[in-house]
Amino acid sequence: MAKAYISEYDVMPILDGRVVPTGMEPAVAEQVVTFTTTTQSAAFNARTKFIRVHADAICSYEFGANPTATTSTPRMAASSTEFFGVVPGQKVAFVVNT
Repeated sequence: MAKAYISEYDVMPILDGRVVPTGMEPAVAEQVVTFTTTTQSAAFNARTKFIRVHADAICSYEFGANPTATTSTPRMAASSTEFFGVVPGQKVAFVVNT
């Protein structure tokens, strides 16, 4: 089964007065979503403003209150990492793709 590793963040770190484009550790919350067919994450924390997703397999994803990922929704390559701005309380769904 494929896995998506999600780190939830509320702020970006500041170094020498400049924003560093990554999440401030420790993360607000962490999740691992195991999937083959469309599977949703837990709802994002109330403080979460953006997330980091690392997928270990080729997959597609969809965001929303009750998302359903399909092979027609946006795609991530295997072993890739992406940052996304999100709405607190919403979820992300993943499905295996080719």
